[in-house]
Amino acid sequence: MAVEVAPKLSSLKSGFGNGQAVPDRSLRARLRKALKTGENAFVLDVDLVAQPGITILFGASGAGKSTLLECLAGLIVPDHGYITVGDRQLFDLDSGLNIPVARRQVGLVFQDLALFPHLSVERNVQYGLSYLASKERHKRTNQILESFHISSLTKRRPSEISGGERQRVALARALVTDPCLLLLDEPLSGLDAQTKSKILDDLRAWNESHQVPILYVTHAREEVFALGDRVIVLESGRILAQGTPHEVIRAPRHETVAQLAGFENVFEAHVVAVHLDRGTMTCELTAGGVGLETPLVRAEVGTRLKIGISAGDILLATVQPVGLSARNVLPGTVTALTQRDVIIVAEVNCGVELKVHLTLAARDSLTLAPSSRVWLIIKTHSCHLMTM
Repeated sequence: MAVEVAPKLSSLKSGFGNGQAVPDRSLRARLRKALKTGENAFVLDVDLVAQPGITILFGASGAGKSTLLECLAGLIVPDHGYITVGDRQLFDLDSGLNIPVARRQVGLVFQDLALFPHLSVERNVQYGLSYLASKERHKRTNQILESFHISSLTKRRPSEISGGERQRVALARALVTDPCLLLLDEPLSGLDAQTKSKILDDLRAWNESHQVPILYVTHAREEVFALGDRVIVLESGRILAQGTPHEVIRAPRHETVAQLAGFENVFEAHVVAVHLDRGTMTCELTAGGVGLETPLVRAEVGTRLKIGISAGDILLATVQPVGLSARNVLPGTVTALTQRDVIIVAEVNCGVELKVHLTLAARDSLTLAPSSRVWLIIKTHSCHLMTM
């Protein structure tokens, strides 16, 4: 969705070590919106800052990601709060300010792209530029079409081009208005990895010169690391975690984040011993009484917590290992083997059920089958500790 350009106020902040002033283009928003659909009530309540660059909005379906974007774009009016980008104030309930959608200078691309089927590529892209003189309108259109490598498609309609080309057209239409904020609601879902990567390279190149905040909604874990400078995790309308992808996804502190991040094994536990000399502690899983050595955190004996372990971080052996530095070696029995594409998911009972990811070759070389006796090797730092 492309929207009309509104006048931009000048806003400056100090540069990074060179003494120069650079525009402050950060998004700052404090929003609360209560919604009700049938018997279901939902409240979006967030306080966020997004710097220029790509910020990933991550969370399960119904977490509030799309509702947040619609509030920022002006499609939904919040019950409380404010929205600013740099010094441009887009919404402020206290003062009664609510800049209309057409003047917010916000680009929005939905998952379904919302291209006009009866218009050519060129006219789709020009749709938000009707206020410009013809010469300037064509100049801007040609520049953005060239930037996204779709100049040869100007006369075609959306039904006459590929899925990846339609995504490029939708992005070009949103960016041709020179937005101060870009909102992307899963715009590249359904594309193959190579096509998606090329489109994102073009988007990054565009933002190198424009430096605007981009909020990118995705459900895909791999996109969090491939795309984002930062990630914000939403749950039930609230921010559950935020930070760099490594801080939030690689070292989750909440069970919900751990599950979204692909930690297939999450267990309740409590601390039974602290080993200051080696920077670890021993935790006992509530279910099964299994003991695991984990990294040391600020927790006393008896503290209750949760432990997340990725299925891909667990090693499996059919012979009891000896001479390993890993302190967690658990004997168990295979209870199930399930193939998912090129991955084998082995379920192993070690007093608790753990999921382990194996390659097809590993399954065959180990001659695994249900009831096979195995040993699981879990490195200390593969155990991620979370609050209860």
